[in-house]
Amino acid sequence: MSLRPYQHIERNKTRQIHVGSVPVGGGAPISVQTMTNTLTSDAKATIAQIKRAEKVGVDIVRVSCPDEASTAALKEIVQNVNVPIVADIHFHYKRAIEAAQAGAACLRINPGNIGSAERVRDVIKAAKDYNCSIRIGVNAGSLEKHLLEKYGEPNPDALVESALEHAKILEDNDFREFKISVKASDVFLAVESYRLLSEACDYPLHIGITEAGGKRAGTVKSSIGLGSLLWAGIGDTMRVSLSAEPEEEVAVGWDILKSLGLRHRGVHVVSCPSCARQGFKVIPTVAALEERLAHIETPLSLSVIGCVVNGPGEATMTDVGVTGGGSGRHMVYMAGKQDHTVPAEDMIDHIVELVEKKAAEIEAEKAAAKAKETSK
Repeated sequence: MSLRPYQHIERNKTRQIHVGSVPVGGGAPISVQTMTNTLTSDAKATIAQIKRAEKVGVDIVRVSCPDEASTAALKEIVQNVNVPIVADIHFHYKRAIEAAQAGAACLRINPGNIGSAERVRDVIKAAKDYNCSIRIGVNAGSLEKHLLEKYGEPNPDALVESALEHAKILEDNDFREFKISVKASDVFLAVESYRLLSEACDYPLHIGITEAGGKRAGTVKSSIGLGSLLWAGIGDTMRVSLSAEPEEEVAVGWDILKSLGLRHRGVHVVSCPSCARQGFKVIPTVAALEERLAHIETPLSLSVIGCVVNGPGEATMTDVGVTGGGSGRHMVYMAGKQDHTVPAEDMIDHIVELVEKKAAEIEAEKAAAKAKETSK
């Protein structure tokens, strides 16, 4: 429970599954996903891309497996990364079986697209045999013909009906280790579809605004859609779909979760947009600090405010703060209180040093607390 009731988000209660070692649903932390855009058959390039996503905190990575060369490379990929891999399968049931055998932690499928009931059973058997979960992936852009005929166009009822039809196929085969997504590029359609689906079942939901666009527009669109869902307590795992590199998707995903207080990783920077009152150049300062502090995983907060109008107030709520002052010196705050001043020319290096020191102190405190608990 948040210390401030107005900041509390009551998450929907869903059943829990696992994607490899990552729990999804059932109150587990909301996991951040991305998808590679390399050829999966190029194991070296795909591994390198996944490693970059790992550095910024990705929890789960999806790779497309459209052909046998891709599933053949999957074993090497799985063995050389540190996060669970989801194999994206669309039509060919054999690719799903091969992916499960290669070590995929989850299969992204539409059971209705796999083919006959026998083929669906074969895929489910492979998932059971190799301890894979499944993601039912419904998309407004590829809705089944009978539902388009029934509803006339993709709409929330059609997406939810598709999802529940696919879920029933798995349930009828005594398989319940699955999550569901009902994605659309239209924010209204996606949000309402997820809202209705969350009322209709208790399976964990993978949320996302599909084909959201480029880095800037896609971030805005995803933030509106995913933010609305998360604020309403809907969503157990998420992907921000951008026409950008996978690590960019992960960074935006984390920023959305941090903004809502749902997960915390790294330095949360509170900074002003700057104006004529600024005592230092805020925009390049913030850019430099974000770049130099990107390696820190410990959750902590830093305020960077150009003048004394809002600076002291913001600093009272952050671990480290700096506010623009006069005579070429700026005020530094520690734990919300004025601590000392720093010359303008030394400010960035000094703030980086303070944040790194604070992160180390927090980690040391965590380690001590863990050791004390273990010794009991």
